[in-house]
Amino acid sequence: MNDKTATAAERPKRTPTAASIKRRQRNQEIKRAAILDAALRTFSHYGLHGASLDQIAQEADVSKTNLLYYFSTKEELYVQVMQELLRVWLLPLSSFSEEQDPFEALGDYLRIKLEFSRDNPEESRLFCMEILQGAPLLLAELQQPLHDRVQAKVAVIQSWIDQGKLKPIEPYHLIFSIWATTQHYADFRVQIEAVAGRTLDDPGFFDETLSNLKTLLLESLRP
Repeated sequence: MNDKTATAAERPKRTPTAASIKRRQRNQEIKRAAILDAALRTFSHYGLHGASLDQIAQEADVSKTNLLYYFSTKEELYVQVMQELLRVWLLPLSSFSEEQDPFEALGDYLRIKLEFSRDNPEESRLFCMEILQGAPLLLAELQQPLHDRVQAKVAVIQSWIDQGKLKPIEPYHLIFSIWATTQHYADFRVQIEAVAGRTLDDPGFFDETLSNLKTLLLESLRP
């Protein structure tokens, strides 16, 4: 039997090339990222229980079957979204260290947190929603990475206090106050725009907000 008459089963299978494998992996990464982005938008509006896989699949422009190839349950998808959100949310806490001037370091932290609220309102809203519900699917993550990161920064702030660079204050409450004020501009964006007529998307309002938060939260700590 020559090649022309060979059946499909008899023909040798093509071995995938390195380029084709890399291309397929890249396409999978793009599709997975699109599903996660769609899930973030959907969960931030409807929450875990209000959102459906059908909604997320439609938002991501994939079939539900294709979505389930990457994430087998809605809960698994939600946890993936929340873990990535927490990773990004924790990054600003790495922005200051004991060697820095405390007012410069804390001022930069305030700015970074405000930028996060401005640029990531959906992430901020979803994180707030999860916390208000008691963080049932994120509690373990909160108890370890968040706890450890905060403990490290509490130690830095306490060191500044011990060196006389800041007035005595409980470091936890300073961190909580920074979180509360900066995240307010994302979680209550509609309220702020209704009252002030502007949001953090307005560069002038952003600078004004940052300046006022520095005055309220940091200037009172000068020795």
